[in-house]
Amino acid sequence: MFIESLSPLLLAWITCAIVLAGLIHGALGFGFPFVATPLIAMASDMRTAVFTVLVPTLVAVLVNIAMSGSLRPALARFWMMPLYAIVGSFIGTTLFVVFPKFPYALLLALAIFLYLNLDRLGLGEAPAVRRREWAFAPFSGFAAGFFEGTANVAAPPLIIFYLSLGLAPAVMVQALNICFLVGKTIQLSVLTTRAGITLAEWAATLPLAAAAVGGFLIGLRVRHRIDAQAFRVWVKRFLLAIAVVLLAQYVYPLIA
Repeated sequence: MFIESLSPLLLAWITCAIVLAGLIHGALGFGFPFVATPLIAMASDMRTAVFTVLVPTLVAVLVNIAMSGSLRPALARFWMMPLYAIVGSFIGTTLFVVFPKFPYALLLALAIFLYLNLDRLGLGEAPAVRRREWAFAPFSGFAAGFFEGTANVAAPPLIIFYLSLGLAPAVMVQALNICFLVGKTIQLSVLTTRAGITLAEWAATLPLAAAAVGGFLIGLRVRHRIDAQAFRVWVKRFLLAIAVVLLAQYVYPLIA
């Protein structure tokens, strides 16, 4: 199996990255693949990172949904978002397999910087988004799925949309994880059928999923102590961190 070919030192590094990602995901309600993927890719390669992160992400999302309160408010209002994400994830993952060198991450980073500058000018919670939620929702869901399949990061388009709507943290977390669950499931199916990864190889990453849950449970304790205003501040700072890392990942190979 692929995971058995990894050295003990690399497996130890991957496990530490998975635990840290679980902790961040528990504290904020999102962020697992963003934290884990670059840390693992830094010590190996992107294929190894995507492969080892996918199943732990799915498990972390499922645990998050189960432990983050009622799912009903998020489903009642945002049940259609996973449908948009399905289309985006399928197209994004397919494009990634066919055109893996395209700078998808750079495109996402620029979009985040644009939003954060609007937010700095007081335009982050755009009244137009609240008035026309029905019009912005399809674009946001599709973009989330698309970047899930190409850059392995779905959260930014959804976060920008939900922050613009002024959602309460609990509803926002559940709305995010509904889409994450669908996007990762589609990604898993596409990589299994088109990239030649077997079910046995996916199953070999289940111990990493257990490590992810351990980190998540620690982070969840932190989230329960954060008020709504502090949560929004943390989320925006995390968005900035995502944009900086994505930009660095694109620029570094050009200057190295």
